[in-house]
Amino acid sequence: MLTYERRPRLRRAQLNWLLTALPAFPLVLLVLRLWYLSRQDLPTMLLLVQYVSPLGMISALIITLIWTVPAVVLVLRTLGGILLVSTPDGDEAARRSLLALTALRMPDWVVLLAVALAGFTWQMRMLPTLLMLVVAILGLTAVHRYPTEHRMLVVVTLVIPVLLGLLELVWLRPGIRVAWSAGETGTAVLLVAPPLLGWLLTGPVPARAARLATHWPAVAGALIAPFIVGVVFLRAPVLPDSAVEVRDGSAPIRVIRGQLITVDDTATTILQRGGEVVFVPNGQVLSKTLCAEPVRTQHSRITVRGWAVDESALEWVAPTRRVAEVDPRCLGRPLDP
Repeated sequence: MLTYERRPRLRRAQLNWLLTALPAFPLVLLVLRLWYLSRQDLPTMLLLVQYVSPLGMISALIITLIWTVPAVVLVLRTLGGILLVSTPDGDEAARRSLLALTALRMPDWVVLLAVALAGFTWQMRMLPTLLMLVVAILGLTAVHRYPTEHRMLVVVTLVIPVLLGLLELVWLRPGIRVAWSAGETGTAVLLVAPPLLGWLLTGPVPARAARLATHWPAVAGALIAPFIVGVVFLRAPVLPDSAVEVRDGSAPIRVIRGQLITVDDTATTILQRGGEVVFVPNGQVLSKTLCAEPVRTQHSRITVRGWAVDESALEWVAPTRRVAEVDPRCLGRPLDP
């Protein structure tokens, strides 16, 4: 009896530790980004800490990793919902499992915001997975809240998922066909599998397998996600890419390419690609220019009705600045050779 009464306290203690450590993760990412940018050189890293804007780094962090927020919310809600409906007593499951407690206490408006955010920020190839999660959450919520409404449950957990899956397959058919013929098996699976499997996630699993089917995927995701997030953010730009024309006396004009750290009264500080910091006296600077970020090469040529599978809705709809002509300084050549 004592062990049973202590379990809720242990769960709350674990949650408190998690909430305490969570804010430190973005800070660790920011420090690692500067350490990676400085090529593991401590003096260079300290220089970057002095001049790099925290707001700029936080902006880069948000833009780069915004897709992870809805992924965490929706996956937790789905796995917790499966655990809640798979055990005879949902309240008992919530007391025994932090995953079930999270799903039980997660407001519906949080799920709606996560779905809207994912719809704009996830790549097109991941949208079938998003619809699968939405269908699963709707079905699990109906099973948990209205267990006696059998007709409604048949519609929500079976009819709607099957119809949506068929409509998805019809709409995605051109992309699926091209992906299979091009040998892009991963893309084809991401387009085909979710519409076929959505109805399987709308109901309970055997009670004995509930924890195995929910907790272990959650634990695996919690262990892998920080590494994926770290790798993605370590490649995100945090300083403007620039090109500076320099002339030292009567020497020929040369162009220094790198990331602009700061410009003060005496010198322009540039971080070159190899991690070397160059201080250029302002009297030697002839001109400067910002080099546009190179156009991201698409990892896949597959499109679904004109929508590239590796583009999000936000990237597809939002206006972009087209670079018609590349500045010769960005190519390492002076303006007037």
